[in-house]
Amino acid sequence: MDANILAGVSPELTSTVPRIADDPSLTVQILGIVEAVARELRPGRPAAFPTVNASLDRDLGLDSLARVELAARIEAAFTLTLPDSAIAAAETPADLIAAVQRAADPKVPAAAAVRYAPDERDATAAAPPDLISLPAVLDWHARHHGARTHVRLFADEGGGEALSYGDLHARASAVAAGLQAIGIVPGERIALMLPTGFEYFVGFFAALLSGAIAVPVYPPVRAGRIDEHLRRLEGILGNAAPSVLIVTDDLKDAASGPRARIASLRRIETIDSLATSGGRLERPAIGADDLALLQYTSGSTGNPKGVMLSHANLLANIRAMAAALAVTPADVFVSWLPLYHDMGLIGAWLGALHEGAPLVALSPLAFLARPSRWLDAIDHHHATLSGGPNFAFELCLRHTPDALRRRLDLSSWRVAFSGAEPVNAATVERFCSTFATAGFRREALMPVYGLAENCVGLAFPPLGRGPRIERIRRAALADERRAVLALADDPNPVRLVACGEPLPSHEIRIVDSAGVERSDREEGRVQFRGPSASRGYWNNPEATRHLVRGDWRETGDLGYLAGSDLFLTGRTKDLIIRAGRNLHPADIEAAAAGVDGVLPGRTAAFGAADADGGTERLIVVVETRRHVAAETQRLREGVIAAVTETAGEPPDTVVLAAPNAIPRTSSGKVRRAACRGLWLEGRLTGDTAARSRPRHGEAMRRAGRAQAQRLARSVQLLAYAGWAWTVIAVGITLAAMAILALPRLSWRWRALRGTARLVLHACAIPLRVDGQEHLPPGACVIVANHASYLDVLALAAALPRPVAFVAKAELRKTWTARLLLRRIGTCFVERFDRQKGLEDYRRIAAAARDGRSPLFFAEGTFRRVPGLMPFRMGAFACAVEAGLPVLPVVLRGTRAILRGETRVPRRGAISVVITPPQAADDSGDRWAAAVTLRERARQAILSLCDEADAQSAVRHVQAAAVQEHPPVHEAQPATLNPRHSK
Repeated sequence: MDANILAGVSPELTSTVPRIADDPSLTVQILGIVEAVARELRPGRPAAFPTVNASLDRDLGLDSLARVELAARIEAAFTLTLPDSAIAAAETPADLIAAVQRAADPKVPAAAAVRYAPDERDATAAAPPDLISLPAVLDWHARHHGARTHVRLFADEGGGEALSYGDLHARASAVAAGLQAIGIVPGERIALMLPTGFEYFVGFFAALLSGAIAVPVYPPVRAGRIDEHLRRLEGILGNAAPSVLIVTDDLKDAASGPRARIASLRRIETIDSLATSGGRLERPAIGADDLALLQYTSGSTGNPKGVMLSHANLLANIRAMAAALAVTPADVFVSWLPLYHDMGLIGAWLGALHEGAPLVALSPLAFLARPSRWLDAIDHHHATLSGGPNFAFELCLRHTPDALRRRLDLSSWRVAFSGAEPVNAATVERFCSTFATAGFRREALMPVYGLAENCVGLAFPPLGRGPRIERIRRAALADERRAVLALADDPNPVRLVACGEPLPSHEIRIVDSAGVERSDREEGRVQFRGPSASRGYWNNPEATRHLVRGDWRETGDLGYLAGSDLFLTGRTKDLIIRAGRNLHPADIEAAAAGVDGVLPGRTAAFGAADADGGTERLIVVVETRRHVAAETQRLREGVIAAVTETAGEPPDTVVLAAPNAIPRTSSGKVRRAACRGLWLEGRLTGDTAARSRPRHGEAMRRAGRAQAQRLARSVQLLAYAGWAWTVIAVGITLAAMAILALPRLSWRWRALRGTARLVLHACAIPLRVDGQEHLPPGACVIVANHASYLDVLALAAALPRPVAFVAKAELRKTWTARLLLRRIGTCFVERFDRQKGLEDYRRIAAAARDGRSPLFFAEGTFRRVPGLMPFRMGAFACAVEAGLPVLPVVLRGTRAILRGETRVPRRGAISVVITPPQAADDSGDRWAAAVTLRERARQAILSLCDEADAQSAVRHVQAAAVQEHPPVHEAQPATLNPRHSK
């Protein structure tokens, strides 16, 4: 069965219920039933129509109880009986289709398949989740809706030229054949030095279709300086070692001269020369882990760092971003971002291509020549998605005429992402207020965070939230590395913009210099991991060694977490450590940039070693066009005053430099290390003014005090951790002895509760319990959120009567754990054998009817990062079967004390809130009652747990909600499982 064809079939075709296994609509009908169950498990959230190879568990979130419901509906729809093993063993809808075929007619082989033409009403669907490479994505779109416009080049007048999926596929295939004709084999590198245009799109996919690895490099602004341009690119081209360089027609002759300096370069070609070779494309096999792209990071011309990105990396990142932004084929993406940069290439173009959303492309030069073109394009094409670096929003503020602002309509713009450089709080606020009259909504602006080492995207804020800006005490951040909220009357706070939370299936953590994870609101190094993470840098093992930390990756950035939100404070390599204080250059540069006479955005701050002072000197460079002595003196004094107000001390040296003296990357970022090098070599020209530094003794005393404070905090942390583990070990020993010795369950529970309270008291962890009056007099099903290994300890200390903890079956593998847990009434559930797991749930429901109150951690597990995950169905199905209410219990504070994957507990307080019991609806439909009960209980916990809703974050990104479909109506069974209900 061709899953790619089936993914485009509309569920509207499923109105006729098939009765025999060889009915052509069998597959579509079963997919419709699967979709309906998945949709009911996620009320209020869109669900993608599943493919036959989607994972029931990972992609669609169907747990064991949901499978039972799925089997009941399939049996009712097809009037047959499935064997118990079939539903338990099924991994995908294809397995269910085979099971129905076997049950209806044993002679029908399991692999029998019928191919269907795509339904035209669903011709704009996003690519299905089971495609493993970018060429497979393009194949799918070309096959399903080849005539549909994929990219349109923006024109000031008219609609602009358009490129369809079919045209892109055909032209890229012809160029790929030309690459093979000149000897390109899979794994070779193809460098693309092309401007924004159809040639770039064609050349990129031609490289991939041939099995080669694409290497985008930025094109020259002027053809006459191609030799100079290639000299700057020699580091990148020498590292990537491409076999072919693809350029525009007007650059081919000019590029032939420097070719001799690049040893690997065999050919310099154009799109036209390759397309007319007349060869036939032999498509190589492309695996998910094969490299698709070498993305060279900004400023890597001197020390080339080509990030290795596989097809799996790219597709995981694209799908995660689409899930976070709820992208659908109805969206329109406008982008001026360079296609040699990850944000423009992956975030804009490849993301739009995968999701079936049309892309309107402007060249970066067209945007820079008239920034208002960007906004005009959004208005003209009713774009919903667009964004850029902070400077782009600033340029629009400065260079959009009043007349244009009055006629602009930006009301369609639902996601305006700002990333690739630090997001300035003042720019955010001014843009939102200035363009509100044009229909721009503040909640559309999304400060985001990403890096090439994770393809492009890593952290996005919740959709529709709008910017979150914090005011932080400057001294606490500089001296103590803590993000303490500033008081309202603080005259000089640091204003930081939240970058959001990790994308689905990705994680972020903050660590200190020793790699120990830091607590919330403590500054440290930002690390990440996830399916988009690069394996390292091409042909650069030294840089890779600094990037990779086990399964974590270094970002090179400093920041802190506040809940699940990431706030960036600076770059580790740029950090200025002066007299024991951390000074962030971006903060200082922003202050200097506000001085009259400094060219906009033309400032650089860096540290330089000071052997005499034993610390770093603070150097500030500003570009200016002023030359008169009186003016330069006032400018110098203004910079010193502004930096002093921001940093708390004046700079050691202020350099008044000529325009364009500060080195910058191709994307416009300040190259502080290069600037420092020029200054040290005396090559940074301009007036220089030095100030007298603080006395050596004063600086050393200040540095010593700050270092002593940090050392004291570290010692206190380790001492507390040692004490806490000792207390916990003694508590476990005492509790185990009591549990083994006492003959009654009520006595054992009383001993366990007393020991838990004693442990918390000895560890100086206050425990607050609210809502005990909500405990029902009889049995109930208790559900709690799960955040830490401390949750069991907290609940044992908080609940006044015995409960039956529901635990994973693996815990009974050792006889000591099995004996102790059974002595306190623990119920075990098999997680990996689905049939045994269902039997375990039935036993728990029967025990609940007999008066025992089972306690479920409804999330099933816990993670390091904050956020309430989806609830599994077991607890709620048990409650409906037993006819008992569900009692939601909320845990707060345990994650902050002992986060997952760490062994260092920290001081904190725990709160347990017992909410009113929830009774199941008496509607007769047990499945619907269980689903409703689950949603009500989860909402009660979510409203009080002080954590974000992470429901979408733990769904596999391949099943991300990107398209609404009309619901499928089929016969509804009356019970959760007709074979086990009266």
